[in-house]
Amino acid sequence: MTNEQYKLDRTYVTKMCFEEADDHTTYWLDRTEDERLNAACFLINQLYGVTPDTKVDRTITDHRKFSDG
Repeated sequence: MTNEQYKLDRTYVTKMCFEEADDHTTYWLDRTEDERLNAACFLINQLYGVTPDTKVDRTITDHRKFSDG
Protein backbone atom coordinates (compact mmCIF):
# COMPACT_ATOMS: atom_id res chain seq x y z
CA MET A 1 0.00 0.00 0.00
CA THR A 2 1.37 3.37 -0.93
CA ASN A 3 0.18 6.85 -0.20
CA GLU A 4 0.23 7.62 -3.95
CA GLN A 5 -2.59 5.12 -4.41
CA TYR A 6 -4.91 7.24 -2.25
CA LYS A 7 -3.77 10.76 -3.16
CA LEU A 8 -6.50 13.35 -3.60
CA ASP A 9 -6.97 14.34 -7.24
CA ARG A 10 -7.48 18.09 -6.98
CA THR A 11 -8.03 18.49 -10.72
CA TYR A 12 -11.40 16.73 -10.54
CA VAL A 13 -14.07 18.92 -8.97
CA THR A 14 -17.81 18.60 -9.28
CA LYS A 15 -20.65 20.67 -7.91
CA MET A 16 -23.20 18.78 -5.81
CA CYS A 17 -25.53 19.24 -2.87
CA PHE A 18 -24.59 18.22 0.68
CA GLU A 19 -26.73 15.08 0.55
CA GLU A 20 -24.95 13.83 -2.57
CA ALA A 21 -21.54 14.65 -1.15
CA ASP A 22 -22.37 12.80 2.08
CA ASP A 23 -23.47 9.62 0.29
CA HIS A 24 -20.49 7.39 1.15
CA THR A 25 -22.52 4.18 1.00
CA THR A 26 -23.16 4.34 -2.74
CA TYR A 27 -19.50 5.10 -3.42
CA TRP A 28 -18.19 2.14 -1.43
CA LEU A 29 -20.83 -0.29 -2.68
CA ASP A 30 -19.63 0.46 -6.23
CA ARG A 31 -16.08 -0.67 -5.28
CA THR A 32 -14.86 -4.26 -5.33
CA GLU A 33 -14.31 -6.15 -2.09
CA ASP A 34 -10.54 -5.95 -2.62
CA GLU A 35 -10.67 -2.16 -3.02
CA ARG A 36 -12.75 -1.79 0.14
CA LEU A 37 -10.44 -4.08 2.13
CA ASN A 38 -7.31 -2.28 0.89
CA ALA A 39 -8.80 1.10 1.80
CA ALA A 40 -9.75 -0.15 5.28
CA CYS A 41 -6.24 -1.54 5.85
CA PHE A 42 -4.72 1.72 4.65
CA LEU A 43 -6.86 3.78 7.06
CA ILE A 44 -6.11 1.47 10.00
CA ASN A 45 -2.38 1.64 9.25
CA GLN A 46 -2.56 5.43 9.08
CA LEU A 47 -4.50 5.60 12.34
CA TYR A 48 -2.02 3.49 14.30
CA GLY A 49 1.06 4.76 12.44
CA VAL A 50 2.21 1.33 11.29
CA THR A 51 3.33 -0.18 8.01
CA PRO A 52 2.90 -3.75 6.79
CA ASP A 53 6.56 -4.29 7.82
CA THR A 54 5.99 -3.22 11.45
CA LYS A 55 6.58 -6.03 13.92
CA VAL A 56 3.85 -6.87 16.42
CA ASP A 57 4.73 -5.97 20.02
CA ARG A 58 3.67 -9.12 21.83
CA THR A 59 4.73 -7.81 25.25
CA ILE A 60 1.55 -5.74 25.62
CA THR A 61 -0.87 -8.65 25.31
CA ASP A 62 -2.40 -10.42 28.29
CA HIS A 63 -2.59 -14.22 28.38
CA ARG A 64 -5.52 -15.75 30.21
CA LYS A 65 -6.67 -19.29 30.55
CA PHE A 66 -10.20 -20.10 29.53
CA SER A 67 -12.23 -21.28 32.49
CA ASP A 68 -15.63 -22.92 32.53
CA GLY A 69 -17.25 -20.58 34.88
